[in-house]
Amino acid sequence: MNRRQFMKTSGGGLGMGMIMHTGMASTGRPLKVGIIGLDTSHSPAFVKIINDPQATADVSGFRVVSAYPYGSRKIESSYSRIPGYTEEVVKYGVKISDSLESLIDASDVIMLETNDGHPHLEQAMAVIKAGKPMFIDKPVAASLKDVLTIYREAASHKVPVFSSSSLRYIKGANELREGQDKVVGANAWSPAHIEPSHPDLFWYGIHGIEILFTVLGKGCIKVSRFHENDTDVVVGTWSDGRIGVFRGGRSYRIGYGGTAFLQNETIALGPYEGYKPLVLEVLNFFRTGQSPVSADETIEIYAFMEAADESKRRGGAEVTLQEIIQKSL
Repeated sequence: MNRRQFMKTSGGGLGMGMIMHTGMASTGRPLKVGIIGLDTSHSPAFVKIINDPQATADVSGFRVVSAYPYGSRKIESSYSRIPGYTEEVVKYGVKISDSLESLIDASDVIMLETNDGHPHLEQAMAVIKAGKPMFIDKPVAASLKDVLTIYREAASHKVPVFSSSSLRYIKGANELREGQDKVVGANAWSPAHIEPSHPDLFWYGIHGIEILFTVLGKGCIKVSRFHENDTDVVVGTWSDGRIGVFRGGRSYRIGYGGTAFLQNETIALGPYEGYKPLVLEVLNFFRTGQSPVSADETIEIYAFMEAADESKRRGGAEVTLQEIIQKSL
């Protein structure tokens, strides 16, 4: 199977012909949200937004009712946070499930928040087989091979899946894709701390790369990466000749942002406005069953990052996404 055939089978079917979901069940009760993974700050942050007694109308119709703490069992910076985050979500009325299966049974929709991407395939498959719509927080998985499998199985089972970094919703980025002026290139930056058990950019560089793809869209064909201890610079070439550049920093304060180069002006992206814009997109996804980001685009983001790792191994040589996807099928 080549890249085009995979994209057609995985992306084309996702979101089509699915059962549509509304924010309220037929009984009028809120949809029950289950969270997998309390090893990330995202979990309590999302619970606070959704279960806030003073929540705004755009959050109505949902309630986080249950959470399964694991989560990473191997990455100390993740699993050490589970007890504290468990205490936080319990204060918002969330019940702690003792198994993945009981969490899924207790929920209408799922937010897979596990910080460690290695368990994602197993966890996602349990949700997919149960037929529950699912948001998968970054990273989708710890390898492109697992990312491809998750999206292929979701399409096969007609289960809606959506994944995104919250930086996709940095101020100005989505508006550019809907605007009249042509985007001719972009730069983006973010922290790029490395977790050795994952491809380098999956762990944190994903944030800036998500900004880059939000502005430029899919269509990247090749990547070159320049790596130093404190900094990564990744240059992507799109099929129409546009250039996108990601800069990731580690030992210095780099923040999150970007610059979009349009035909008639240059626009600074930002500031980053926190988690709520992403949460609102997730809840709307649960209402409609339609992902705001295509499977094709998400897969391409992860192929871009794995191609960047291969370029690093080759001393900065260009690597095509086609090659990387073929190796992962």
